[in-house]
Amino acid sequence: MRCAECKGKGLCGLPRCPIMSRFYAQAPVRPSDHYQGSAPSVFVGSYGYPKVAGGPLMINDADNPPDWVARGLGIEEIVGIRARTIRGTAGPGRLADNLQEIAISSKPLDVEVRFTKPVAFDLRFDGTIAPVGLTGAIRKIDVLDNARVDRAVDRATSDTDLSATDAFEILHASGTDVYQITQLLTAGLLGRKRHVVPTRWAITAVDDSVSNRLKKKIARYPPLGEIEVFSASLYGNHIVCLLTPGDWKFEMIEVWRKQSLWAGEDETIAQDGEGLTKPGYSPLAGAYYSARLAVTEYLESIQRSARVLVLRSITGEYWAPLGTWVVREATRNAMKGPKTRCATLQEGVDTASRLLGFSHWRPHSRLIPELMTQKTLFDF
Repeated sequence: MRCAECKGKGLCGLPRCPIMSRFYAQAPVRPSDHYQGSAPSVFVGSYGYPKVAGGPLMINDADNPPDWVARGLGIEEIVGIRARTIRGTAGPGRLADNLQEIAISSKPLDVEVRFTKPVAFDLRFDGTIAPVGLTGAIRKIDVLDNARVDRAVDRATSDTDLSATDAFEILHASGTDVYQITQLLTAGLLGRKRHVVPTRWAITAVDDSVSNRLKKKIARYPPLGEIEVFSASLYGNHIVCLLTPGDWKFEMIEVWRKQSLWAGEDETIAQDGEGLTKPGYSPLAGAYYSARLAVTEYLESIQRSARVLVLRSITGEYWAPLGTWVVREATRNAMKGPKTRCATLQEGVDTASRLLGFSHWRPHSRLIPELMTQKTLFDF
């Protein structure tokens, strides 16, 4: 049975999933019914929505992917952090004030928590959120610090007449990263009708909404002056971005290589794309919106429009599903890195294939044939 079909459910017949075993090996040996330390973020599950359980994520380390990347942590080290992270849970509404205080703070707050019984290893994989190794039902929680709130966050969370999507845009423009915006949405601190939002939904909602607003700005900018190719790799995720002059169009092709996390013995290739609007939810799930966000951030920063192809190749090095933040940060790294200028579209396609290490993604692209056969006003 392929890992892509199983995702830790034990369908292969092995006594324990090899991926789970590597997480379990780094979890604490003696779980406790008490925790005192840092709670850098919050988590709300989606099971049973709208009656969802949530609570703080507790670890005396960062819960911030850009920080992990900046520190140069390897995948094993990140797995170690996530294996030791405790997901506290309590029923609907019980911890609302605590959740909001933790989410709104620009610095991690210290908490003291009593659990109903010792925390247990309870790993569940999800393609969007980063996995957490331990979980515990909260009996009592005390927040020991006072929140430090940035001015832009204070304004956005205080304005109950501001829609959630407007708040996303204002916060992002002020320099608040999507990771904290997601926390604010999860804790029910944004929008006119406020309620807690499951974390996995909040991640994609913020990526989607922010990049949609950026798309509208990009549509008014002049086209890119030349064909550009960018690339970067992060934890076995190789990203190549091909940008061509024109009005906004976006395509993403995802290739799970043989023996990679969810592919098993067979390579898997999937595609999705859009113009100025995108109907429905992408079959590439949260990775699509995370990559699109990173590209729109770049185009907004240079005030140009473009037609964009993002290629993602996932190798066996990516042995644990860390969440769509890997795609977001890998694409951001690509757009910040050196670019290759190409004189023709064919040269750009060949360069992308060379950087990716293979060319059989080409038959799956709809954007490239369109660009090769159609002319727009930008061509004259």
